Amino acid sequence: MASHFANVSTARSEANPYKVLIAGGCYGGLAVAINLLQKCDTIESPIPVDITFVDERDGFYHVIGSPLAMASSSYAEKAWTYFKDIPILQRPDVRFLHGTVSKVDPESKTATIIEQPNQEEQALAYDYFVAATGLRRVWPVVPQSAKKEDYLKEVRRHIDAVTNSTAPVLIVGGGAVGIEMAAELKEVQPHVNVTLAHSRGKLLSAEPLPDNVKECALDMTRDTGVEVLLNHRLKSKTPVKNESGVEVYEVEFENGHKMVASQVVMAISRSEPTSTYLPTEALNEDRFVNIRPTLQWSSENIPGAASHFAVGDLINWSGIKRCGGAMHQGRFAGYNIHQLMLQDIQGKDPVFNEIAEVPPMIGLAVGKNALSYGGEGMQHGKQVMEWFFEEDLGFRIVWDHLNLSGTK
Repeated sequence: MASHFANVSTARSEANPYKVLIAGGCYGGLAVAINLLQKCDTIESPIPVDITFVDERDGFYHVIGSPLAMASSSYAEKAWTYFKDIPILQRPDVRFLHGTVSKVDPESKTATIIEQPNQEEQALAYDYFVAATGLRRVWPVVPQSAKKEDYLKEVRRHIDAVTNSTAPVLIVGGGAVGIEMAAELKEVQPHVNVTLAHSRGKLLSAEPLPDNVKECALDMTRDTGVEVLLNHRLKSKTPVKNESGVEVYEVEFENGHKMVASQVVMAISRSEPTSTYLPTEALNEDRFVNIRPTLQWSSENIPGAASHFAVGDLINWSGIKRCGGAMHQGRFAGYNIHQLMLQDIQGKDPVFNEIAEVPPMIGLAVGKNALSYGGEGMQHGKQVMEWFFEEDLGFRIVWDHLNLSGTK
């Protein structure tokens, strides 16, 4: 029987496929692989590939769902899917390594991997590399565990602490994460008194959004039953025993206001790019990856930069960091890698997809309602929640958009 790859250039075969290394198995990284495989699997011009993911987690974690995962044990189970349980990627030319990339050498096209659980170091050669490791976010903005079983224990401890509270639970930080975390906790655990404190006079103060969006976010948050304290910058939190012998926190703000809280949850993300493994020549001063509109590294001082891509929160590009943007970039990067493969095989000039500059836009889930803002202005309400998030903070929408079931 003739090989499926019989019409491919002799330079590439099933025994010598294009090696694609993707650091990061979340929205952007998954979108790269799935769209590249779709292109390479065509009957007319099949191309043999070998895709390796390296991720510090043992599964795909739905980061958008974190606020709900931190309030609901049943949802927390759903939000983390083992890589081995993603149907579309269960194929012999895709593998997952549980570990981290410690170094990338673009000139030799070799990456150094530290594999779990034994911290074993290995070198992987590749033809194309994609950086999709995103930002390093602190607890409890996202879980810190690398294994699902540890994550579930981590989350359940947090849920037990906030749901068994007698004094209010204080969420510090009125950005999107703090708003959603406070609203989801109040929605799932309505008996819990939830207070959201923000240091500025408007919620979402760090985002380039119009005032009517920020005011709408405030109204929606208060409508869930969350108490909102604006212009309240946290000064100190001191653990003490209350009269029942239970540990609580005496909280003081810079404006002199004091309160007692059963738990203090820091929802100030302090996110840092996870780019320590990349050459400094590829990064800007804030350690984001400089890219061309094709998602290729833009530095002219890096040999082979055109074979190296970056997508998602890690890139130096306009717009608010969003999972929709990461998936869109991943789709384009997968397409553009395929174009480079065709160039290598057929000698034809590549025709790349290019991303455009991204204006400010946001989708915000607040209890049973949601707010959206973009090119068509602001919308909010239950219908917006259904469009953007449904009942699981976008899990099904993302799963189907990426076709993780492999049914399309």
